[in-house]
Amino acid sequence: MEEIFKLETVAVYNKIRGVETLHPLVSVIDLSKAKSMPAKTFNFGLYAVYLKELNCGELKYGRNNYDYQEGTLVFIAPGQVMGVQPKVKTFEPKGWALLFHPDLIKGTSLGKHIQDYSFFSYDVNEALHLSEKEKQIVLDCFSKIRYELEQSIDKHSKTLIASNIELFLNYCIRFYDRQFITRDNSHKGILEKFEALLNNYYSSDMPQNIGLPSVAYCADELNLSPNYFGDLIKKETGKSAQEYIQSKVIDVAKERIFNIDKSISEVAYELGFKYPQHFTRLFKQRVGLSPNEYRNLN
Repeated sequence: MEEIFKLETVAVYNKIRGVETLHPLVSVIDLSKAKSMPAKTFNFGLYAVYLKELNCGELKYGRNNYDYQEGTLVFIAPGQVMGVQPKVKTFEPKGWALLFHPDLIKGTSLGKHIQDYSFFSYDVNEALHLSEKEKQIVLDCFSKIRYELEQSIDKHSKTLIASNIELFLNYCIRFYDRQFITRDNSHKGILEKFEALLNNYYSSDMPQNIGLPSVAYCADELNLSPNYFGDLIKKETGKSAQEYIQSKVIDVAKERIFNIDKSISEVAYELGFKYPQHFTRLFKQRVGLSPNEYRNLN
């Protein structure tokens, strides 16, 4: 069985790359001046962002391989496992890497909102593809962080570094919003496939056997990560993926409630609810009437 190497500290990562540690909790690395990562599988205990400017190796993330293309950003969160598989024995990597330990952002504005940056849980094949102008903004952000690292550490260092990382991540949200629009061809049909998936789900006995369709289940069926899928649906419909699923469940429920041969509890179980009272609560929230009131009214 392949050994997994744990990357718990910035210092350990810097040692592997052959670069100096300027701050114990954060590092900005010019990859053209660093050693290549060995062909191993790593379990990250750090947040990492890679900007690659050359196609210089292959990463393995879960079951998927991903070739970096020029000008792409890939995000890694603590707990994620990444395999490095260089295509050739020697190559000259070009680009930048930003790494920071979770302890760096504790007690900061970024620490309170880090979960809002859902792209840290995207798959590598959902990387952010940058325009030339966007790449310059990223490099400018990295430069500001690097500048702070080259100063003596004082009481302002943590706040300024965390603020610059937060600024960079906020730009990435803007860039992903742009990508959802400009890469429309690759996303075309996702909403239609999502709708067809839900229709097929409720045309089968899966609700009784599995329960309500989850966002993770739908994303997996559409070959997307849950966070990327959720963000894409939100951009397309204005609803979260969970809200979209619930709307579908209510639409199906409205039809089945009119079958007076079945009790409301039986309808709830058929829809995938484990407890009928959960169905009744959701229906009343969405429709304004209880299932029984809706049946009697109509």
